[in-house]
Parts: sequence; structure tokens; C-alpha cells
Amino acid sequence: MIKILETPRDAMQGIQKFIPTAHKVDYLNALLKVGFDTIDFGSFVSPKAIPQMRDSAEVIEQLNTNGNNTEIVSTIGSLGGANRAFEHDNIDGLVFPFSISESFLKKNINSNFDKVQLLSDQLIDLCVQKNRNLKFYIAMAFGNPYGDKWNTDILLSWTEKLLKMGVSELILADTTGDGSANDIAKSFNALQAEFPNLNPGVHLHTTKDNWHSKVSAAYDNGCRSFDTVIGGLGGCPMSGKALMGNLDTLDLLDFAKEKSDETKTNNEAILKAMEIGNRVF
Repeated sequence: MIKILETPRDAMQGIQKFIPTAHKVDYLNALLKVGFDTIDFGSFVSPKAIPQMRDSAEVIEQLNTNGNNTEIVSTIGSLGGANRAFEHDNIDGLVFPFSISESFLKKNINSNFDKVQLLSDQLIDLCVQKNRNLKFYIAMAFGNPYGDKWNTDILLSWTEKLLKMGVSELILADTTGDGSANDIAKSFNALQAEFPNLNPGVHLHTTKDNWHSKVSAAYDNGCRSFDTVIGGLGGCPMSGKALMGNLDTLDLLDFAKEKSDETKTNNEAILKAMEIGNRVF
């Protein structure tokens, strides 16, 4: 079965015009009816850095989560953001944008390898204390457009460090969309050989021309958990590069049919969410 982490947070964060809180709530409540395994609803970061997410605390309190099996997570970039997120009982876990590129750590969360290892330890301890889940993105998992050295040995080395620290859920991220299908295959193949029980997910930025080859590269090398966005919207506004859209949820569902694989999604609920999304975006 293919698992889906739907990330409306990624779809919204780069939009300059503020989306009214009520519109976000309506859209997210529609997404909660779809049956996604996980939804990354928003982020607790500096409003100066990501103004669109400044109302995440208001949004989470208005979501209809009773009787819902979808895991709700929030992206954070600091210990303070994690503590603010955990003020809300509706949040099941955190997503942290780690990176094996020190250049990207500086751009994204104004950090470096020494600082981020200390923060990682603090986040792991906090989530153990709160009995909440913690997912780590490994940004630049398929290459590095900033000139930092990259190869699969570096990816394997950092993966081993994170596992020893206590991280159990990893998502390989093609944050800038520069990763090729070949590099995606190489990274997943290397991880599968070295850590056969890890089962990492993948966060892809794609176009209509390359989404299938990228998804196939991950799937054919063992990946069964994909980040998506209905409509393929979004991108990282902190990357310093032009925003490239996310993997479209509908494309992934077509891919699942092609592979005779299953998802937990309700197609009728997706259509209703799309109608609301068209008004929101």
C-alpha cells in the first residue's frame, strides 16, 4: 500500500497574498475527510520568514479531528516552534527540515551542522516526553545545487547519525527539484541496501514532464510513502530558487492504479476538497 502525506502547508507557504484563516480551515477540514495517512497542515515558524503561516495556531484549533485517523503534523524550525506546536492537542507530531547541505540549512533555518545536531537532540527528547511523532526531512538527498559536496556516502553517513540519535522516520527531500530520476534511484537503492528496515518516504518537486520518472525511481527502489499536494502547488520560498511545484496528488493516485497498488483515499472526498481548493488558491 502507498502512504500519502498531503502537505497543504507547502502549497500555501510561498503565496504572498494572505489566505484568510477561515478559508484555510475549510480546505483543511475537507482534506481530513479524504483519508490521507498524514496531513502537514501548517508551521510554527517566524512570521517574518513565512508570513502565510502566522495563523497556524488559530487554524489548528478549528479543525474537525474527532473520529479522524489522519495524523496531523506541523513543520517547525526551532525548539520554540516545537513547544508552541505542542500547546495544541490536535497536533500528533512534528516535521523538521534537516538537510545534509550546510548551505541550505543556513538559507532555510539559519543554522549549521553543529547547531542542528544540538537542536535535533532537543526535538527528539521533547517528542519522547510528549509522546508525539517526529519526522525528519533530509533535504538535498538527491544532489546539491549550492556547490556543497554530495554523494550517497554522505547521505548514508548522516542517516546513520540520525538513527543513532533516535530519529526513526525519515523523508528524503528533493527540495529544489534538481534531483534526477537516476540520483533518486541511487539514493533509495543505497539506503535500502544499508538500512533495509528504514522505509523512508520521499518529498518530490516535479513538473508534468518529469513526475512519473521521479516517482518510478523512488517506487522501484522500495519507497511506499510519498508527499503530495492536490494541484501540484508549492515550493520552498527559502531555497533562493524559483518555486517548483510539488508532486500532484492526482498524479500519484494514477501511478498507484498503474502499479495495481492501493491508497486509503476517498475519491469523492478528493473532488470536494479540490472544489474548495480552487476557491482558496
